[in-house]
Amino acid sequence: MSPIIIKTIQFFLSLSILIVLHELGHFIPAKYFKTRVEKFYLFFDVKFSLFKKKIGETEYGIGWLPLGGYVKISGMIDESMDKEAMAEEPKEWEFRSKPAWQRLIIMLGGVTVNFILAVIIFIGLAFAYGEQYVANDSLKDGIWVTDTTLGNALGVQTGDKILAVDGKRIEALNSIVPEVVYGEQITIERNGQKIEKEIPVDFIETISNNKENARFISQRSPFIIKGIPENSPNINTGFEKGDALVEIEGTAVEYLDQVSPLLEVNKGKTVNVVVERNGTTLPLLAKISDEGKVGVSLGFDSLEDYEKAGYFKVKQLDYTFLESIPAGWDKGVKTLTDYIKGMKKIFNPDTGAYKEVGGFAAIGGMFPDTWNWPQFWATTAFISIILAFMNILPIPALDGGHVMFLLYEMITGRKPSDKFLEYAQVTGFFILIALLLFANGNDVYKLIFK
Repeated sequence: MSPIIIKTIQFFLSLSILIVLHELGHFIPAKYFKTRVEKFYLFFDVKFSLFKKKIGETEYGIGWLPLGGYVKISGMIDESMDKEAMAEEPKEWEFRSKPAWQRLIIMLGGVTVNFILAVIIFIGLAFAYGEQYVANDSLKDGIWVTDTTLGNALGVQTGDKILAVDGKRIEALNSIVPEVVYGEQITIERNGQKIEKEIPVDFIETISNNKENARFISQRSPFIIKGIPENSPNINTGFEKGDALVEIEGTAVEYLDQVSPLLEVNKGKTVNVVVERNGTTLPLLAKISDEGKVGVSLGFDSLEDYEKAGYFKVKQLDYTFLESIPAGWDKGVKTLTDYIKGMKKIFNPDTGAYKEVGGFAAIGGMFPDTWNWPQFWATTAFISIILAFMNILPIPALDGGHVMFLLYEMITGRKPSDKFLEYAQVTGFFILIALLLFANGNDVYKLIFK
């Protein structure tokens, strides 16, 4: 099956789950407070619906426009803009007739469910799979900066040890880049000295312009021969699996980042090398291709083999069910906190982060191109956090807009007029359309020009 089709199926499955549960977050408290719910829809049913069935007082259905979903609650100014119903005298089953605190709970239900859902998913992932990562502080000789453009922009180089971002110690190697993207200051150790560096304000833009190398910080890997293909120029020069290259033309080497420059200057040549095999050194002649390659596959068979060889430590965290609950909660809070940091960068034009705002194509691209349940659920949890945050923004037409007006009512004791709420709803609708066009326009621009 095509990777695009797999991504599309995952996108719509995830979106459907999140929309239905979000709307249930409104539906359940509404029913609990005896508020009539006229419609419950997955996707929007503009002009017509793909499916609908009325059960009791509520019509359940699936619309054709996959931009979200909704519950239509009686006596509430929402996207339906049902002015005729609002012109009538309030009924006891209507939203507008309920106490402000009940209306507030109904409006907060959706984002609450989104956040709780993300935490539940993170709990399940922690319990089922645990967590495995390379311990950042265990790197024997620091990091490998695989892209010097990004490394120079950040001010780090191969061999550095990255200690902290914004004063927070970095535990996992694979969390360095995400922390740097959201951070303001980086602490590194270079040649035994601790150095504090400001992260450039436009580093997000720099990394987005070089996306193919975005994961530019890695562990330093030794030149360990894993296999020798039959078409290798060195198939008969004496190399064996497990050999470690330790010298090229009299220059001591250990890591790939040390070997690559020497191969580059010796393209097309036969050079003297020394390998270490079973604790002893052995001189050999190696043929370097015109592309600067030795023609062998590299690396140990597993991360554990690197650990045994002393290059770094692999940390495996396994959780009991009870232990997975705080772990899932912490993951949910951190994901939300990081997303808020990212939003702050977006609203600062100097960062260039606004260029990375994406729409449906960007969200769909977050899913793996092969079916992988852990990645699917992790991505769904992340999107659920995004939906929770975006929906609580104080924009009319979003849950956060309704919450803002309800808090105003509860504090002042004065309820905004229906006419004002109608105008606010229309204004919020146009704001959302503008944001939607901007985000998806960014997707189209990247597709065409990048």
